[in-house]
Amino acid sequence: MTSIGGAEMVDWNLAVATATRLVRPGPEVSRDEARAVVAELRRHAKASEEHVRAFTRMIPEGHEPEDTPVLVVDRAGWIRANVAGFRELLSPLLGKMQERRAGTPGGAVLGAVGGKVTGVELGMLLSFLASRVLGQYETFAPAGRDLPASDGGGRLLLVAPNIVHVERELAVAPHDFRLWVCLHEETHRTQFTAVPWLRDHLQGEIQAFLAATDVDPATVLERLRQAAQAFVGGRPEGEEGEPTQSLVEIVQTPEQREILGRLTAVMSLLEGHADYVMDGVGPQVVPSVQEIREKFQQRRARGASRLDLALRRLLGLDAKLRQYRDGERFVRAVVEQVGMDGFNRIWTSPNTLPTKAEIAEPADWVARVHRKADS
Repeated sequence: MTSIGGAEMVDWNLAVATATRLVRPGPEVSRDEARAVVAELRRHAKASEEHVRAFTRMIPEGHEPEDTPVLVVDRAGWIRANVAGFRELLSPLLGKMQERRAGTPGGAVLGAVGGKVTGVELGMLLSFLASRVLGQYETFAPAGRDLPASDGGGRLLLVAPNIVHVERELAVAPHDFRLWVCLHEETHRTQFTAVPWLRDHLQGEIQAFLAATDVDPATVLERLRQAAQAFVGGRPEGEEGEPTQSLVEIVQTPEQREILGRLTAVMSLLEGHADYVMDGVGPQVVPSVQEIREKFQQRRARGASRLDLALRRLLGLDAKLRQYRDGERFVRAVVEQVGMDGFNRIWTSPNTLPTKAEIAEPADWVARVHRKADS
């Protein structure tokens, strides 16, 4: 990204430094235990690949897709990877904002200050998230020296300290829990490697969302200020200081809401499909899967604290929890009606993806895709 007056809209290095400084330390483990955890996660990731492919039947025999790296990282590694991903994805939008700022008096000075402020804010956000993410398939990740990615973008991250922390918190069998997590994340990896157009489709939708952003920095900052006020309690009395809108909802335009509806449907499908596969494969290979599922669902629902719940709501993470639930219900209903191969028609093209309304009414998707195709 080009800079104006030597300053970028976001000081990415400061974001990394802030996040790594503020992130909570991981659970205490010995050096030998850490090595054993990393080795076991790598073995489980490899085993999960075979289990997920056999269950989903998304990859025909003899059609081996492009391989993508599986990386076991610590919290700092997750932060560096996500800053790189944000930088790649937001580049077009920030470039437009920089062009707009170039014509304003004192734009370079404001940019230098604003870039550092934004870098600190992004770092604070990532420090919060870095201790909560168990795994992540990075769809748009650029390759780095210590963070390789496939040629087309993409890598699977497993955050070892967070997995250990949660398995201890839930008091579940470590071997079973680590495999259970890998099954979920491997499903995401399979989704993108088995469906070549999916990455470009999602990228197109996200870029359209960003292109519809009001690039006036003052307007964006005002909307972000509204979000901050909502979070710290600057709301009418009686609302308990909790925001009714997420950060994403506050900063979006009407055009973006339409795009976001389509993105929500796709993300509900991907997350729900991963949960469905994890539950489908789990009983065969994870002896204590029922106990793990019940305890993990309870943990998802309650959050860690009042602050955690408020942050989840502000950042839209409660919407992500609904995506897991609604998407899994959609996948289960469709598979019950038309079988796994019938469900897999969903990966034919962007036109066969479910709409947000169809996520809530799976029979409508079956009627649109199957009856139309079979008539």
